[in-house]
Amino acid sequence: MPSQRTPPKDAYDMILGAIDVGEFRPGDRLVESDLADRFGVSRTPIREALQRLETQSLLSRDGRSLIVASLDHSQMAELYAVRTELEGLAARLAARHAADEEIRVLNEMVEEDRALVDDPQALSRANRRFHKQIHLASHNRFLVQQLDLVHRSMALMATTSLAIDGRGDKALEEHARIVEAIAERDEQAATDALRAHISLAFEARLKNDASAF
Repeated sequence: MPSQRTPPKDAYDMILGAIDVGEFRPGDRLVESDLADRFGVSRTPIREALQRLETQSLLSRDGRSLIVASLDHSQMAELYAVRTELEGLAARLAARHAADEEIRVLNEMVEEDRALVDDPQALSRANRRFHKQIHLASHNRFLVQQLDLVHRSMALMATTSLAIDGRGDKALEEHARIVEAIAERDEQAATDALRAHISLAFEARLKNDASAF
């Protein structure tokens, strides 16, 4: 009986995952040899992965070095504008197509996430899972692909808006309204609730950034 072979590690996915969970932050310098040692792969796939990430604007050049990119104010506003439209569409399609089981999972996520309001990083991870579940409930693979790209770029923000005092509780209230509209199969209400949720998150981030000046 042939032995099962362990699938090869994908350098691109490993680096992207590390950026997504905040192990690599905006401004961090990425070195081929260090990454190869860290992930246990050769330098060639690391080099190819870095080139791919640079092409996708997730990495940028600082002299001869590659660093994790960061978003300026205009880029952040552009990203939120696109996210608002795509997330709103996902909520509309979820209200139309989501299975009852998917809606129950969304409700459970909202309830379970209430225990995380005092842990912004854990709540941020839970928030990504919640939004991903809505994307999948849209049952539109092309929309899911585009939203994946948007959420990758969201990882280039140095902080999460859920770390702002009181934002976690408000975000979960907004999540509950989104799920309620999806459960009621109210496409317009679901769209409006999710668009408002993204708008309020952006507003909270802007106010927080302005207070740092």
